[in-house]
Amino acid sequence: MTTNKHDTTEQLAIDEREPGRLGGVLGLIERLGNKLPNPFLLFVGLLLLIAVASTIVAAFHVTVSVPGVKDVVPIRAALSPDGLVALMQGVIDNFVSFPALGPVLVVVLGVGVAQGTGALEAAVRLVFARVPRSAVPYVVALVACQGHVMSDASFLVIPPLAALVFMAVGRHPLAGLIGAYACTATGYGGGLLMGTLDASLAGITQKAASLLPAGHDFHGNIAMNYYFGVAAGLILPIVGGLLIDKVLEPKLGPWQGTQAETEGVRVSREEKRAVLIAAGAVAVFGVLLTVAWLVPGSPLQGEGGTLVPSPLLSNLVIAISLSFLIFGLVYARVLPVQRDKRQVGKLMEQAIREMAGFIVLIFIVSQTLAVLAYSNLGVLMAVKLADSAQSVGLRGFGVLVFLVVLSSLLNLVITSGSGLWSLESTVMVPALMLLGLSPAMIQAAHRIGDSVTQAISPMHIFLYLVLTMARRYEPNLKLGTLVARLVPFAPAFAVVWIAILALFYFLGLPPGPGQSVFLP
Repeated sequence: MTTNKHDTTEQLAIDEREPGRLGGVLGLIERLGNKLPNPFLLFVGLLLLIAVASTIVAAFHVTVSVPGVKDVVPIRAALSPDGLVALMQGVIDNFVSFPALGPVLVVVLGVGVAQGTGALEAAVRLVFARVPRSAVPYVVALVACQGHVMSDASFLVIPPLAALVFMAVGRHPLAGLIGAYACTATGYGGGLLMGTLDASLAGITQKAASLLPAGHDFHGNIAMNYYFGVAAGLILPIVGGLLIDKVLEPKLGPWQGTQAETEGVRVSREEKRAVLIAAGAVAVFGVLLTVAWLVPGSPLQGEGGTLVPSPLLSNLVIAISLSFLIFGLVYARVLPVQRDKRQVGKLMEQAIREMAGFIVLIFIVSQTLAVLAYSNLGVLMAVKLADSAQSVGLRGFGVLVFLVVLSSLLNLVITSGSGLWSLESTVMVPALMLLGLSPAMIQAAHRIGDSVTQAISPMHIFLYLVLTMARRYEPNLKLGTLVARLVPFAPAFAVVWIAILALFYFLGLPPGPGQSVFLP
């Protein structure tokens, strides 16, 4: 249950990835990806590169003119005495005030309780239970496309449960397993619910937008892509269900196995009752919060009684965390669960412990962005990139598609969601803002690219976990065969993702509450 999508051990990848197993383009990507350092060292190198580059550029007294800003912006040397002192004094503040850190950890506290008590897994099993045979692929796809709310846990829970559901209705379990994994990965950026991904991306986007003077007037929040995510979470499952039903499963042939062990997906009467009561408690909490928000003169409203922006939307991450917390606590009380699974403090400690890698990564990311902000090198790169896009006629929707393609290619080798966006956002957010696009819309385009190639990335650790799970039903399954079965999902989802983005762009639909397609 982390924001980074690959904070698990590498043993499985080592066991399954043998020399020569992949060929062609995928083999090249795997070899190149294996030569990359871990994300922490990658950002250390990037920090040093920015520091040296800014010092060299500053030696030539380079300045940059930013549209809408009266004075020119000078490039400052990060390795100068003034630069080193400024950066040293800001190390702690850079870290503890980093926008993505607090919101993500707050959400993790609530999700950790809901997951630790078993409430989330029981809810997934309840949704899958008693589904008609013909509807199974679509229900699996629907649940899988909401998976990011569970972060890494979605790859561990949803695919094997989907396999059991398929087997229970006499369909091929591999279709459920592979299809659920594909939909979870390629639909990762969308969904009806918000989670740690939304909090992480929003914080990084806000920080990147602030690299431009105009970005200080941008008010982002965890829900800045909510409408866009909901649209994707409702439309993509239709595509995923069709691919599972009409493309993936027919190639597997009829399932010849038994229906043994299908009881693993069943939900007991006590579990069902606990899930429903817990969901009802969350619904009551949501209604009370909404009523409190709408009451005239409420402190949850903005200045002058505005609903958008408002303190509620700006701090929605707290409400989301409380929702998960209530769900887990009520479930544990009603069932009840084992004593060690309902100790809130320990569950929260475990959740934060699992975030250690993310916290360490945020430390070096925050320092890297601080160097970039101090030097003004990011502003220079953004202006040059915007000028280049204009010179080749790449504007508007075309530049959003460019970002989708860029993110999807980089995602083949840099599979950490927050790490990839941290790298891209410092250049792409300011650059596309200079072309008039809002940070919320820019972030939405990145979410597409960060999702569509995830399932087939050789660097995605859960690809090898799924291979191991799949061999339970097809013992001689090869990695290349598995990837070949996953490939159709990437282009199909990419086309639909981009079509949804086009609808929002050309119809001027807000990607989230209080957001817009273009900057004012």
